[in-house]
Amino acid sequence: MYEKEREELIQNLRVKGIKDESVLNAMLKVERHLFVPEAVRPHAYNDIALPIGYGQTISQPFTVAIMTEALNLKPNSKVLEIGTGSGYQAAILLEMGMKVYTIERNPDIYYRTQKLFDKLGLRILMKLGDGTIGWEEYAPFDGIIVTAGSPSIPEKLKKQLAVNGRMVIPVGGRSTQTMTILTKISDDKFRIEKIPHFAFVPLIGREGWKEE
Repeated sequence: MYEKEREELIQNLRVKGIKDESVLNAMLKVERHLFVPEAVRPHAYNDIALPIGYGQTISQPFTVAIMTEALNLKPNSKVLEIGTGSGYQAAILLEMGMKVYTIERNPDIYYRTQKLFDKLGLRILMKLGDGTIGWEEYAPFDGIIVTAGSPSIPEKLKKQLAVNGRMVIPVGGRSTQTMTILTKISDDKFRIEKIPHFAFVPLIGREGWKEE
């Protein structure tokens, strides 16, 4: 089901400049329509963000692809995702052969996605809590991907990144952000690259935005 639409989406991502074949192959295999509410399922393979309830969205496929490509990971890498949401991004990382740890702060979304992972047989370690403080128990991580916009880069996440690891995080205001790619050179030294003009829901938490 939806195979043709998935293939067209992958072609579209290639045209937009996504080159990493492991990312494209994972996105071809993972069925995005399973991660969205039934009402928006016909739009699952359009290159757009879609609502998943509770004021949250499933990111636009191009955004998922560009963030995953920017992590530049090898199979078996340990990846921490902040903001599980629909579970689609975590499923892509798992399909690529990563060990995936993911944190969600909304209990309704957390339990719904946990049930979906169980149903699909996806071995992803989930935690309910404040993603801005990370998951120290399993640190350091080879990659950290933050799927909500933050006013700044949380210090605890920087500490939990392995040397030579990468963090991809949208940083900026509440409505628009710059995709920031942080590579950890040593314990206190980082290299930063930036890609402008992204829009994510706000990252809420101790080291993020306060709830309105």
